[in-house]
Amino acid sequence: VQLQASGGGLVQAGGSLRLSCAASGRTFSSYAMGWFRQAPGKEREFVAGFSPTGRFTYYAGPVKGRFTISRDNAKNTMYLQMNSLKPEDTAVYYCAARSSGSADRITDYAYWGQGTQVTVSS
Repeated sequence: VQLQASGGGLVQAGGSLRLSCAASGRTFSSYAMGWFRQAPGKEREFVAGFSPTGRFTYYAGPVKGRFTISRDNAKNTMYLQMNSLKPEDTAVYYCAARSSGSADRITDYAYWGQGTQVTVSS
């Protein structure tokens, strides 16, 4: 599966952005999807993800209550709605796909998009 992330940009603190991840290739619905981010000088970290069945969603502590992950299998697209953005949310955001495993385990993801930059100004 090929993944293409988009929707990043520059936003003021308190603002909102919606990221999209368009998938092509093998059946999108057969993959569990997730979002990760990497800030300058830091390791890539888990943001949000789906369970393998898609029934459950998981969030990292710092984004819980502010970010919402969703997917539209008919459009082969996953989204990340980000509200109440903070400067510490500044990072390159990546979407990823896995066949099994844990939503927050980076090594379980076999397919990655190219990343989209999110910058939150104070």
